Amino acid sequence: MEGNTASEVSFVSPHGQEGGTRPTAGAEAKPAPASAPASSNKPRRRSRTAPVLRILLPVLAGVLFLALWELQVFHKIFDLKKYQLPLPSAIWEAMGDNMSLLLSYTGYTLSEAVLGMLAGSLLGFIIALVATAWPRWGGGSLTLVAALNAVPIVALAPIMNLWFGDGLGSRIAIVTATTMAAMAINAYKGMAAIDPLALDLMHSYAAPKSAVFRHLRIKSSLPYVFTALKINATASMIGAIVGEFFFSSRGLGYLLSNSIKVAKMPLGWSCIVLAAIAGVVFYLVVERLEKVFIRWHPSRRA
Repeated sequence: MEGNTASEVSFVSPHGQEGGTRPTAGAEAKPAPASAPASSNKPRRRSRTAPVLRILLPVLAGVLFLALWELQVFHKIFDLKKYQLPLPSAIWEAMGDNMSLLLSYTGYTLSEAVLGMLAGSLLGFIIALVATAWPRWGGGSLTLVAALNAVPIVALAPIMNLWFGDGLGSRIAIVTATTMAAMAINAYKGMAAIDPLALDLMHSYAAPKSAVFRHLRIKSSLPYVFTALKINATASMIGAIVGEFFFSSRGLGYLLSNSIKVAKMPLGWSCIVLAAIAGVVFYLVVERLEKVFIRWHPSRRA
């Protein structure tokens, strides 16, 4: 009588051939070779290098772009003179000589953009609420807002200046008009794109219309709302600067217009650089708020 040794019996394959041995029930399974730890280190290495590459590649691209600009490669390609496209060194020198003035005017323009974007986004969200709650009466408001957004800023600037004067209010009104449509359309789409099963569940509990809006429609619209806010973050800077071109005594648009008139192109390009930096910072602030307020959304779990 044999002990507890593993016995092997031959088995027949489905094709009728004897295909080898199969261990019986008393056989002990041999452990698989431990090859998993070697492959499990690869995703960790990738996850560590991904943030570095995400920052390093844009920085290298920007340095290369500035180097080609400084070496006048773009001037040779597009047949430009230095007074038409100043060198980065000249722009940097102009920024250093006028930094206090530029920072003051940047703050003035940024305040117009922020206040106008907040007012326009709030009005657009209210319009989306009305259009969702009363589709028969509020649906036409979206068409009117889209029509207002199609009006050029050049045409809006004189009208807003006539209505609100040549102070801060006219530029805020211009930015409000240019940022209202993006919020209204995106928020309306978010409130309409809800799960039908969730809506049926709310109705089965006899939830009032206000509760459906508060707990379902508004929450569903938040990703669309922040998308509109990110669009408006840059559009508001454009509206504020273009509005200052016509009727203003301060701001980056005013300084840019005057610099072009008196052929101070490095100073004018300094205004462009600071406007771009302010727009990027404004966008990053909105993006950070998006990560805070909609952590529950599937796009934030990646």
